Amino acid sequence: MIIQNNNFTLINPQTGNLAFKIYHLEKDNPFDHIQRLNYYSLIWIKKGKGTLKADFSEYDFKENMLLSFSPYQPFMVCTKTDISGVVIHFHPDFFCIHKHHKEVACHGVLFNNIYSPPMVQVEEKATLNFEMIIEQLKDEIKKSDLAQYELLISYLKIFLITASRLKAEQHNDTQKVTTTKEEPFILQNLKNYIETHYKTKHSASEYANMLAITPKALTRLTKAHFNKTLSDLISERIIIEAKRELYLTNKTVKEIAYELGYKDEYYFSRFFKKNADVSPQLYRDTVGFDKASAI
Repeated sequence: MIIQNNNFTLINPQTGNLAFKIYHLEKDNPFDHIQRLNYYSLIWIKKGKGTLKADFSEYDFKENMLLSFSPYQPFMVCTKTDISGVVIHFHPDFFCIHKHHKEVACHGVLFNNIYSPPMVQVEEKATLNFEMIIEQLKDEIKKSDLAQYELLISYLKIFLITASRLKAEQHNDTQKVTTTKEEPFILQNLKNYIETHYKTKHSASEYANMLAITPKALTRLTKAHFNKTLSDLISERIIIEAKRELYLTNKTVKEIAYELGYKDEYYFSRFFKKNADVSPQLYRDTVGFDKASAI
């Protein structure tokens, strides 16, 4: 454990890697260049505004926004003013979203959601809850008592559940005020098709054909609603599944590639590295491998 200048850090004694970290942002912006971290990150911008660059898109953010990123998801925070806030990092070996997605309901909401920005507006009630949880996390890190890990995980789960509910509510509110009917209907079908066929259909034209629309027109819709091209959406969905398989199973890279529709392991590895910035094996080595689930 390391505690220094409001920086609370737990290190995994087996690997020497970061397990859990919570600290305050005060004016300085450590995310002003592309980040590809091998752990989950939650960045609560309490004051300040700017632009978030994440994956293939850009988003404006303002005060009281919670930004969320999964391991090796590329992001960069460009500030227009001084910022202050709180940052929480946690490694998958400390708490794995893939394993506990039913408990915290944040997989596909806060993290690994290819259809919505990786951010949520923190409202007044949630602010009070977050502040209380953060203080509990910091207090527990200081103690190093029996069952410290279990309590830290419990507080982290509450934080994730609260944030996930908030984002889900805001997403539903956004859908209610949508004025056009045809576009969301097509895009809802597209989301269903991608989820059903991403392992076997990798090209934009295949999805456009299923929806009886030209690839160019469909990409215009995805850019307007998701701020991403159709090809970006397909690639991101494949990468999310590849990461899940690399962490949760002991399958070889070749086996994972084949299950995702790639007969050539090396082509798949190049595709993975292009999108994740690391090779599949390095991802497994640095993010971790859940051996317990593979037995």
